[in-house]
Amino acid sequence: MLTEAPPMRFSVDGWDPAYGASLEPEDFLGESTARVTVDVELPAGRWRAIDPRPGRPLPAALLFVDGVRRIEARVWIEQDAAEQDAPAPEASAALCASYAAGVVCCCGQQAHLVLVETRRGLFTVVPRAVDITTWAGAYAACHTTPNAARPLSVTLSQALQRRLGEVEVRAAVAARAAMAGHGVPDGGDLLVIDGPLHGRQHLPRTLGYIKSHRTTYLPPELNALVAALAPGQRTPVFLIGTSWDRHTWYLRLPGAASPPWSGIVRIECSADLPAGEVIRLAELSQLCLGRFASAAYKDGRAPQNLYPIAGLERELRRRLGDPRLLYRALRLTAQADRAG
Repeated sequence: MLTEAPPMRFSVDGWDPAYGASLEPEDFLGESTARVTVDVELPAGRWRAIDPRPGRPLPAALLFVDGVRRIEARVWIEQDAAEQDAPAPEASAALCASYAAGVVCCCGQQAHLVLVETRRGLFTVVPRAVDITTWAGAYAACHTTPNAARPLSVTLSQALQRRLGEVEVRAAVAARAAMAGHGVPDGGDLLVIDGPLHGRQHLPRTLGYIKSHRTTYLPPELNALVAALAPGQRTPVFLIGTSWDRHTWYLRLPGAASPPWSGIVRIECSADLPAGEVIRLAELSQLCLGRFASAAYKDGRAPQNLYPIAGLERELRRRLGDPRLLYRALRLTAQADRAG
């Protein structure tokens, strides 16, 4: 005779999610080395700053894609003693998070929001975890597998990031499908994704836009060229190989003179593209991106935080809802479940 499974019980960590959890494991270090091939466009001995090439046909539309994520609460899911694979004997940490992705189209001397997709999820390694439904929204159960080699907090955060990446891809594909209605010819757009291209390399005519730098990839004698770039100039294209491969180059955006790496962004495109197409995309990045560079009095991340991306990010965060209301709804739902 089948018996009904007991309802899932959970509690909400009392700390504000903005400050992390009341108990945090050690940070997990990511990849620290890379295979670099520098002679994609020019041999190492001939590396130089490359000026823009005016006159190249520009895309009819630039599509800027961005996604945001926010942890609404860290929760603890109670587990049965019979769950032998549970990472903890009494309760397992989980995340209740909101995330959204959207696309801004810049065409015809104007910018407009094409679409926004918003999701909420419960990210957990507990197999029997189910959706959490509150009066302020529902959090769909998103199960992931624990990894003994990294802390649970990292596993959950990576699961959230994967879901956000999937939504970004869906938003980009849907936005491109809508371009015909804007008079943009097929293949006449350029897609710019805020962040690394990982997981999105298959999208055609797509650039990954990295505005912050955690490591240097070039050997010292070539890396010195990056700081010497003038506004609008870029480095030659090179190839990075880590857990995935991509073509990349550094570009300096226009802006006030400041520290050597101020205004430097790194652009990525697929490693599967022929060298000629990669160089064409690199040249387009020089012609297209600089005009969207932000000013310091408008944005604290100027000039790297491009205006379309900054505006899209604000709208996405607005659509995530009031974090205080969502947190309170989760607390009330947890209390009601335990009382029942």
